Amino acid sequence: MQNTLKQQAEPFVMPSVSTADELLSSRRSIRRYAQLPVSRELIESLLRTAVTAPSAHNRQPWRFLVLECNEDKDKLAKAMGALLRADRNRDGDDAQAIEADVARSYARLTGAPVLIVVCMSMIDMDRYPDTKRMQAERIMAIQGTAMAAQNLLLAAHASGLGACWMCAPLFCADTVHATLQLPDDWEPQAIITLGYPAHSGKPFSRRALHEVVQFREGAP
Repeated sequence: MQNTLKQQAEPFVMPSVSTADELLSSRRSIRRYAQLPVSRELIESLLRTAVTAPSAHNRQPWRFLVLECNEDKDKLAKAMGALLRADRNRDGDDAQAIEADVARSYARLTGAPVLIVVCMSMIDMDRYPDTKRMQAERIMAIQGTAMAAQNLLLAAHASGLGACWMCAPLFCADTVHATLQLPDDWEPQAIITLGYPAHSGKPFSRRALHEVVQFREGAP
């Protein structure tokens, strides 16, 4: 029995990578974690790497809330699950399927040792009198925040951690904001689950380059 428990507690060991290409291509979305703590020093190291991302006007619109307390994770997961249930009930979906979806969401959020709530702030971005330019400014802030989050995902992978990007806060930003009592200018964009991986992750599939890339050759 003790050997079994020990095996369950040991994290999956990610293979080491030596090049940027290997790092990028070997990253996977990890949804199950060994129940081992992640040190504050390591989390801070990942965040220092995250904020090296580029951003429009160097305004650095990214904001991060780190949740390590089980009570906080439980509170957030239940609040998000309640809204998910309400939305899907309005859609007229099957009740059993709804509850399975809510349970899956709850398990993913509470099963990770660390949740990093990725937010975006417009407080330092430029202001314009017209809607078109303000919309562009907002998109630039979102882009910068997403690049910081990608840095975090890659840094986690390089450190032997697993992580998964969850976009669910976009469907319930007000709920996330209120539940976590975020600063007024913090807009939830995503949640990154983080921990030592319990598995290697599923291989992903990608479209062939010719489906998503065009080359326009200039005159010789």
